[in-house]
This record gives sequence, C-alpha cells and structure tokens, in this order.
Amino acid sequence: MYRDPVIDGGTRLLVVAPHPDDESLAAGMLIQRTLAQGGRADVLLLTDGDNNPWPQRWLERRVLIDAAARRRWGARRRREVAGALGRLGVPPDQLHALGWHDMQVTDELRLRHTAALTSVKRVIERVRPTLVVIPDLGDAHPDHGSAHVLARLALAAAGSTADILTYMVHGTERSAPDDLIVPDLDAERQATKLAAVLEHETQVALSRKRMLGVASRPERFDRPAAAPGTGLLPLPWHPGVLARRRLRIVVADGQGVVAWPWRKAPLEAVDGGWQLRLRGAPGPAFVKLTADLATPWIYDHYGWACEAPEPAGLVARTVG
Repeated sequence: MYRDPVIDGGTRLLVVAPHPDDESLAAGMLIQRTLAQGGRADVLLLTDGDNNPWPQRWLERRVLIDAAARRRWGARRRREVAGALGRLGVPPDQLHALGWHDMQVTDELRLRHTAALTSVKRVIERVRPTLVVIPDLGDAHPDHGSAHVLARLALAAAGSTADILTYMVHGTERSAPDDLIVPDLDAERQATKLAAVLEHETQVALSRKRMLGVASRPERFDRPAAAPGTGLLPLPWHPGVLARRRLRIVVADGQGVVAWPWRKAPLEAVDGGWQLRLRGAPGPAFVKLTADLATPWIYDHYGWACEAPEPAGLVARTVG
C-alpha cells in the first residue's frame, strides 16, 4: 500500500508540464498548497506549445502558419505560462523551460535521447525534488506519454528518491475516481487557479468552457505503474498480420532507446498475445508501438506500456 505524500515546509515540488497550461490545469492547487505550507514549487516546461494552429489562425487572422509564425506563437505562450505561474506564486527563476517544439517530445526522446535525458536530469539535480508530478503514461497525447517516460528515466538516472504522482489530461486514470480526488476545497486557491488558467489567453480563445471546466474539477493524481527493466513484458496490443508489417516496437530504458520492426523484435507468442523480452537495463523500461506515419490525428493510437501492478489510489494531504 502506498503512503500518501506529506506536503509541508520541506516539500520541494517539481511539476513536469509538456505544454504551457498543463502546469495550471493539472497542479495549480497543489502548487499553491505546497507554497502555503512553506515548501518550494518548480515547473519543468518541455515545449513552448508552438504547434497550435487553430487558435493561432483565429487570433492572428491568418491561414498559413510558417516557421516564423510558430516561433512567435511559442514566445507568446511562454509569456502566458510566466503570467500563470506569477498568479500561483512561483517566481520566474523556478520555471525551467527547455523550448522544445510542440508534438515533438517523442522525437526528443527517441532521436536525441542523450541530450533530452541530460536536460531533464539537470533540472532534477538542480531542484532536488521530494515530490514530482508528471503526466500519466496512459495519456493519449503523445507529448504527455513520452514526457512520463522521459521523466521516469531521468529520475532513475539522477538517483532521485522523490515521490512520484501522475496526472491525466487526455484520458481516464487507472484508479477509481474516488481514490484520486485531492481534498483541497479552499475557495481562494480555486479562484487563483482559475485566474492562472485564464492567463493562457491563446488557449481559452476557442476553448474557454472546456478549459474552465477542467480547471474547476478537483485535482486528481494517480501513482505510476511499476516499470521493471528485466524479464518478459506482456504487450497490451493485438495488431493484425497486415498491420504488423508496418509496425515498430520502441523500447526506452536505462540503456537508451532502440526500435525494431515487429518481425525483428524479441517477441514471444503466448495465449493469443505477445510478450517482449526486455534488455535487462538498470531502472525502468517502457515499450511503445508505432507505425511512424505522418497523420493529422493528434492523439496516440497505441501509446506506451510497462508492467502494471494492481491500481492504487492516492490522496495528497496537507499537514496541519
């Protein structure tokens, strides 16, 4: 049974946000509660959210969006996240922005693995968090799932003993809803969180109702699934024969990242399904199934997998 994390004056919270606005939507209340207890809160922002074409077309009254326009949009969103964190009480030097491109966290993990891991590990070593909040592995947005993998690998590489919580933005958590609700009913903190979300003007321009609906819910956190780097991993996917011709299996672990065509992966057929033999690397291991095809569809069809124990709920509590 997991122990609920204690939030007090010794808490050093690190929130990993794939995009500007994730920090406020996922953990705006938790950030405030940590600061109110005398703790510290930092935010690791992976991308500038620069690939967000429809709000940009609407607000800038343009159809074509080139590289310069995306850079301008990313700079605007970076200013918005700074404003949101100001509302929440996080000083500017506690925002650690890597400046990656929106929708490319998976590429950073796979194609520039050493540099990406080093960048995240450097922030972890600087902040020395006791509590880390990261996207859920099952989040359907590819940047979120890959952010989970990258954060877990970096935490392991840094030798961090921080407690880890996960948040879901695009999907449903593994644990029961009643086990995920954080008991923070402070009306003033809720109002401040909504104000922080509204600082992200580019995002509420077309999605105000949805954004405020998400922000008004109690914040929900889960525990990450175990991800051993050894043994056989049962795969949750059952692709057909034709699909397997195009699919690749990606493994991210303590040795780095490797991608095999399905037919060359160390797979074993078992009871109508498949098991993958992991490489025995130190730390956690994660597996992804992908066709590596360009598509206008944002969300990840297959996503990432790891060894999953029975779900365990979590409630974060404030001391005193």
